Amino acid sequence: MRFIKILFFSDIHGIYTNLEHIKNLDIKENFDKIIVLGDLYYTGPNNDNIENFNSRRVKDFLTLYKDKLICLRGNCDSDVDIKASDFPICDKLALIHVDNINIYCTHGNEYNIEKSEKLEKDCILVYGHKHYPFIEKHEGKIFINVGSISLPKNNSKPSYCIYFEKTFNIYNIEGNIIDNITI
Repeated sequence: MRFIKILFFSDIHGIYTNLEHIKNLDIKENFDKIIVLGDLYYTGPNNDNIENFNSRRVKDFLTLYKDKLICLRGNCDSDVDIKASDFPICDKLALIHVDNINIYCTHGNEYNIEKSEKLEKDCILVYGHKHYPFIEKHEGKIFINVGSISLPKNNSKPSYCIYFEKTFNIYNIEGNIIDNITI
């Protein structure tokens, strides 16, 4: 049996600083799917003078992976951004069935640990939006927030999550595991 390997990251906000790290990860790990959980291009009015901001460069980077890319729309992603992208962007929720597990993917502004009543019991929800990583179990559901690859909050470092062999590992940009769970 061949296991699927998936990379999850979120909240790029047009900042390309850590995308080289993502590229090197893919070269090393050869992911089957790369899932970006929203907020691709726009930094928002509260983030002025951001270094290494270049939405076109982010778009070009993501387009290189369009054959294995799944993108979700974030609260900062506009209709114009979606039309300008060379790959599809799912609006609210995507379901991935892998290794006999249902994994729901979303940005996190509409579905999250506080807003999960519409999701099936015993599901796994992977999202971003909060900009800091965590894994929590609540009411039979597993919530995995991958943090932000570009604008981390709550004293966290840029982070991402790798799924492989029924295990989710959240890593910081230095490659250290900061949280994990095996299903």
